[in-house]
Amino acid sequence: MNFDFNILVKALVELLSALPITLSVGLLAMLIGLGFGIFIGIVRYFKLPGIDLILRGYVSFFRGTPLMIQLFLFFFGLPQLFPSLGNIGAFEASVLIMSMNSAAYIAETTRAAILSVDKLQQDAGLSVGLTLWQTMLYVQLPQALRVAIPSFGNTFIGIIQGTALTFMLGLNDLMGLGKMKAAVNYKFFEIYLAVGLIYWAITLIIGQANKYLEIHYSKGRMA
Repeated sequence: MNFDFNILVKALVELLSALPITLSVGLLAMLIGLGFGIFIGIVRYFKLPGIDLILRGYVSFFRGTPLMIQLFLFFFGLPQLFPSLGNIGAFEASVLIMSMNSAAYIAETTRAAILSVDKLQQDAGLSVGLTLWQTMLYVQLPQALRVAIPSFGNTFIGIIQGTALTFMLGLNDLMGLGKMKAAVNYKFFEIYLAVGLIYWAITLIIGQANKYLEIHYSKGRMA
């Protein structure tokens, strides 16, 4: 094996041009998934008849099937049943599907975090005249979200790593660009190592940011 360090360095520089696409998909999927997932988690906490069964099925499907299957099913499969969906681009489809996937995990994290909050907090909110939903939004949820921060960070890391699959939809992200370059110069080890190093750097940054938030809000709880 002839390892070419210059190819590795060159690949690292050239692959950065695809970084905005990867980060855009990851950030949008996390933000949308966060909003949708927290909402699902709250609704599931209250166990509303009928609705809870539907949401439980949603969460079970997206947590119980591989992300690659979800991407293929929604991007290639659904347009055969609903031709109008064939107009959705690879970027939009990637964001949508990864948002739905992350929302399922965030929903369960949120629900578990709410359950970890002392039931007396809810009783206290109701005793001062707040409604059940007001108590959730102003008393229980803020405490629950602090508990959920580490898990949210891990979910974001999973989303970023999951974006490596979106090249199969035709998205020219980090993995997509890396695959094209490797197919041209046949330096598969150097190219894919460069891709891996960039993903590693991103996850390290997210991990450090997550640790900072965890420490910051832990101090807030102790204050």
